[in-house]
Amino acid sequence: MSSEGPVVFVIDDDRSVREALRRLISSVGLTVEVFSSAQAFVSARRLDAPACLVLDVRLPGQSGLDLQQELAGTDATLPIIFLTGHGDIPMSVRAMKAGAVEFLTKPFREQDLLDAIRRAIDDDRAARAERLALFELRRRYESLTRRERDVMAGIVSGLLNKQIGAELGTSEATVKEQRGHVMQKMQAGSLADLVRTATRLGITDPVGARTPPK
Repeated sequence: MSSEGPVVFVIDDDRSVREALRRLISSVGLTVEVFSSAQAFVSARRLDAPACLVLDVRLPGQSGLDLQQELAGTDATLPIIFLTGHGDIPMSVRAMKAGAVEFLTKPFREQDLLDAIRRAIDDDRAARAERLALFELRRRYESLTRRERDVMAGIVSGLLNKQIGAELGTSEATVKEQRGHVMQKMQAGSLADLVRTATRLGITDPVGARTPPK
């Protein structure tokens, strides 16, 4: 994972608001990058670090809610704190249902924003750790041979070596050997570890999990 410190991205079309937010967030030791539009943010090269997005709902061109929807369909998802001077209940509900951390109406208490930013950065840090862990599990799974993947799927489905062998048309001794390879390559210390890993990878079919889950 990146060793970069956390970053707060601010998108607001009002220059005075952007600068006020930059000063406030910088005052607590956080790195801040400001943008005047959603398009400028999307086009910018961003640091690989825990982050969150402080986002004005109403922006020229692409709105804040539209940007939230766009980011949700990519691997660039960020915790979002919405700011608005024109908020209404349906807008707030839509933002929160889509995963927003907070929805603050201008003028807001500075401490409320700072508290929301801290929560959002903690959320992103945890999400990044989870993505890294899943990436490593997928890497291990990809190291298995096709037959080892079938054996693993049989193991986590609760089949005995003899049953797996019958399913795959091979001997119990061969399955036992391949089972050892699976446990070693997946770095599983126990059957419970392997089952938890399979659950995280979405492997449930006894003989069909031959390609890495997406």
